Amino acid sequence: MRLRLSAAVAASLLAAACSHRPPAAPPPPPPAPVAVMVPAPMPVGARVGMRIPARLPDGRWATPNVGLSAAGTTWHLRAALNVAVLACHGPQQATMVNQYNTLLNTRKAELANAQTALQQEYRATRGKEWEDAFDDQMTRLYNFFAQDFAHGGFCAAAGDTLGAIITTQGAQLPAFAAQRLPILEAPFTDFFTAYDRWRSGALVRAADSVAPAAAPVGTAATG
Repeated sequence: MRLRLSAAVAASLLAAACSHRPPAAPPPPPPAPVAVMVPAPMPVGARVGMRIPARLPDGRWATPNVGLSAAGTTWHLRAALNVAVLACHGPQQATMVNQYNTLLNTRKAELANAQTALQQEYRATRGKEWEDAFDDQMTRLYNFFAQDFAHGGFCAAAGDTLGAIITTQGAQLPAFAAQRLPILEAPFTDFFTAYDRWRSGALVRAADSVAPAAAPVGTAATG
């Protein structure tokens, strides 16, 4: 006797059979993106053959701010801010000038002590020629911070520093200078690093190949 299955029973059996099938394998992951390497670009503001500081064995750039004592760091910070209030034209300049003058008036003793201590260092190492050596270094320091290729980033950092230094206690000034002087110098050393990469023909990822340029914040380059 031939058995006949109803349509409902047949569908139920088919569904049960399908429920025991192994799950489908997940699709393979997409291939990893391949980094496209291109030559490092010349940084904005650079020119062929320009001179930059030498690299030191520890990787730092040989700027005027290397190897400073606490007194030297404090005095170099003051010099950097002096350059900023003279060179950073724009809406923030009046505020920066007022803040710088406040710094000179309220921290007169600390700054004078830093200058005297730094000059004593030159006396101890340069003998009778200490004053010429000190003046030469100060000229080099002012010229360093006046370099226009880092103008925008330097002025922004100087504005932030002047805003913060007003609330710093006198005893904290050397520590503040040690923390802030590298920030003021960073737009210049970042430029040196970018220029060195371009000069040496180093390769960078295409996504990182846009030439760096520090955007001015409330300032305008003087040329």
